[in-house]
Amino acid sequence: MGKVAWGFTCSIDGFIAGPGHDMSWMSAGEPLAEGTVQRMAREVAVIISGRAGYDAAKAQQGERGDTTSEAYGGAWSGVEFILTHRPEEIADDPTIVALNCDVVEAIRRAQEIAGDRDVQIISADIARQALEHDLIDELQVFVAPVFLGDGTRIFDVPGGRRIDWELEEIYEGSPRSFGRTYRPKRSWLVPGSVTVASTDRHRQRACHPS
Repeated sequence: MGKVAWGFTCSIDGFIAGPGHDMSWMSAGEPLAEGTVQRMAREVAVIISGRAGYDAAKAQQGERGDTTSEAYGGAWSGVEFILTHRPEEIADDPTIVALNCDVVEAIRRAQEIAGDRDVQIISADIARQALEHDLIDELQVFVAPVFLGDGTRIFDVPGGRRIDWELEEIYEGSPRSFGRTYRPKRSWLVPGSVTVASTDRHRQRACHPS
């Protein structure tokens, strides 16, 4: 079975999207080494996205550049899940699968499809929920040399929550993008959270595709 990864490019001050999900700042990002994006795209079979990001991408379709208009700049092909409480509103979009279910069930279904390839989460809110269930195996981080000051934070938990990571890989040939891969230190325990083992009962919840 492949891994569940959370990947993003962020600003120096810790945002993955500007106000209104603006992504124009991505043009300030440093280029990756040749072939890096294509290699990463090949490893991913299923992408899990959120409704807010989906709606923003549709609304800004004519404004976004090649880097942000499609996953991996158009180098990726596969299945994209959109988690939403209103799947019927986007049921006519043949490019996605709209699901109304919790993150545990969404990841289970994604892994069934992915097999030995990876599941990639590209929503900060969905990733936060997955972390509560200890379901993220890898963090892929790239940094653009820009301040945004407002927008969608990488990890936003009222009152705070500590999660420790350990460095797994440095993307060679892309030093200016600060490309790093981390794995969670599985020994951390978040008050009020549950472990993967204790989520088995949640895996039986119905997940309703559109």
